[in-house]
Amino acid sequence: MYYLILSFSILIVGCAKQPKSIQQIQKETISSQSIDHKEVQVGLDVLLSERLDLIQGKSIGLVTNHSGLDHNGTPNYERLMGIKNVNLKIIFSPEHGLFGEAAAGEKVKYNGQIKSLPPIVSLYGNNRKPSPEELDKLDAIIYDIQDIGARFYTYISTLGLVMEAAAESKVQVIVLDRPNPITGNNIEGPILNMDHQSFVGYYPIPIRYGLTVGELAKMIIGERWISVSPNLVVVPLKNWKRSLWLDETNVFWIKPSPNIPDLETATIYPGMCLLEATNVNEGRGTQKPFKRFGAPWINKIFLVNALNEMDFPGVKFSPISYIPKDIPGMANNPKFEDQVCHGAEIILTDRDQYSTIKTGVQILSILEKLYPNQFEIKISGMNRLWGQSNFENIIRDQSSWNDTEKTLEFREISKKYYFYD
Repeated sequence: MYYLILSFSILIVGCAKQPKSIQQIQKETISSQSIDHKEVQVGLDVLLSERLDLIQGKSIGLVTNHSGLDHNGTPNYERLMGIKNVNLKIIFSPEHGLFGEAAAGEKVKYNGQIKSLPPIVSLYGNNRKPSPEELDKLDAIIYDIQDIGARFYTYISTLGLVMEAAAESKVQVIVLDRPNPITGNNIEGPILNMDHQSFVGYYPIPIRYGLTVGELAKMIIGERWISVSPNLVVVPLKNWKRSLWLDETNVFWIKPSPNIPDLETATIYPGMCLLEATNVNEGRGTQKPFKRFGAPWINKIFLVNALNEMDFPGVKFSPISYIPKDIPGMANNPKFEDQVCHGAEIILTDRDQYSTIKTGVQILSILEKLYPNQFEIKISGMNRLWGQSNFENIIRDQSSWNDTEKTLEFREISKKYYFYD
């Protein structure tokens, strides 16, 4: 594949073989993973085996990326294109592109270069919502992307915008459900104040919201969080339980975006992503994003001692020094690029006891206390990620943060939209 980078955009040229090479990598990953667990079936497999009536005789669009695989590792668009009497007319891709090839913030343009596929339209860039022209003459639009259960993961923002566009064009929406990889039981963090609504926070939900994408789609409509609601059909998972981590099922892990390489990172991410709104490197520019953090002005021994003295449940910290590097397709211009950063590496010891949000907040609190003259919070960015405008007060006095009542209220409301026990 050759890339021509113009104005912080990726123009993909001459890449007709790309789907095959990506698929080969995915299948190699899948073949190396054990599936001696519960036989969970994702919505794509259920659609293909039991619910073809939803798409036969129809012209359809597809919102997906490289994570939209069946149980054999075959991309959803290949399966759909192989079904008689189903016309896949257009594919929409979210942030990071159809093949997961773009780093955060990069814009992808395909411009008809992949001749083996229908037209591909990016929904990340100037246009984040399908246009009426792109939905013209479609009967249904399918959404099939692996989520990770964090509010600021932009795939779910794309979901809402797609549903709005579909409703406006009177196109049915079919969501193919996939597991919440970090379980559907745990709910953490403040509920977004809609004064801070953005593409990294589109709904009034906690940071870790404990729903599958199908359940979230149902809740978005039920709670009227979008201006107009489509005809929604969710094809649910089979045999999935809310208590299950992804590696406790037979559903294989494919990293849903360049900086979430494994399930452990997905577990850590909801709390550690808060570092993106600070002047501390959050591990981008390394092969362990979000598992490590640092800055040139940190004393790693002092920091790690302070962190371990707090005795956070389910986690320990180890001192580390590293140099963030520009990594094409993974990290562009990371903080402190080519500078030595000193800090800590996160070591999960018990993921069931680990509170990702509380740990993230306490880490920032310790950084603020140890380095009051160096540590900085970008207020507007933190408001978008945290979802409230009180973060600076909270890291200085954590007793001022008590979201228990609101979290319980959200849990009770969200139960109305559960598909799974």
